[in-house]
Amino acid sequence: MKSIPLSEKIKLPLNKILCGDCLEILPTLPANCIDLIVTSPPYADCRKKSYGGIHPHKYAEWLLLISRELKRVLKPEGSFVLNIKEKAANGERYTYVIELILEMRKQGWLWTEEYIWCKKNCYPGKWPNRFRDAWERCLHFTKQTKFKMYQEKVMVPVGSWAEKRLSRLSQTDLRRDESNTISGFGKNVSNWVGREMVYPTNVLHLATECSNKNHSAAFPTTLPMWFIKLFTVEGDIVLDPFMGSGTTALACKELNRKYIGIEIKKEYCELAEKTLKEKYKPTLLDFIDEYQG
Repeated sequence: MKSIPLSEKIKLPLNKILCGDCLEILPTLPANCIDLIVTSPPYADCRKKSYGGIHPHKYAEWLLLISRELKRVLKPEGSFVLNIKEKAANGERYTYVIELILEMRKQGWLWTEEYIWCKKNCYPGKWPNRFRDAWERCLHFTKQTKFKMYQEKVMVPVGSWAEKRLSRLSQTDLRRDESNTISGFGKNVSNWVGREMVYPTNVLHLATECSNKNHSAAFPTTLPMWFIKLFTVEGDIVLDPFMGSGTTALACKELNRKYIGIEIKKEYCELAEKTLKEKYKPTLLDFIDEYQG
């Protein structure tokens, strides 16, 4: 296969945080160049001091303009993970997340899965008709049914439950036993014998970000790291169009992935760059990436 001269390659702003509106910057990126998009946009009517706030009734319309561009830049086998949660006000939940999912499907996205981020260190609280949110959605969208996924990279220890449960197996444990409700979801318990690692569920028990990052809504590094390990390999390109304090970039550096970040607030761009430089000194590979694009 004939190699493309360096001068003819489209240069990508790899390992950079671009300061500006993602609706203006995304069109400058070529189509089908991103392996994974993982982001958490400002929620409806929230963070008004930081981002101005998008009214719940206009939120889906606003985000659909961005998701159209994200679909264009994402590789066919890539994934888009959207961390989001519905706002509650005036005694009920808004429906903009549901509306967004339905409209994104019309754009051509496949709503492949929904992961739940369970905030295991969330402190308690209540309102007259509900309790404090302790979870958020991580919606997984793809462009096609076959996409890159490395499930073995996020396996977890089998757990202490196996010590007693698997010590004495009954006859029904040795075969695929039908559930009592005849649901069709029977299981063969003996399949877990001798296993040290198993696949996780789609509920992620991760602590929230507790340190002061000078950002109003920083998510923990462990959240993007989990999805980066699941959907990419070393050297792949990860895009976060709402980079904030740089959490996704930090996760990429930790896992040897390349990143492209976009952030509209100048002070957050500067904060993210400062954090990255303090934790990760520029290497020769960074200069090569910048030169080659």
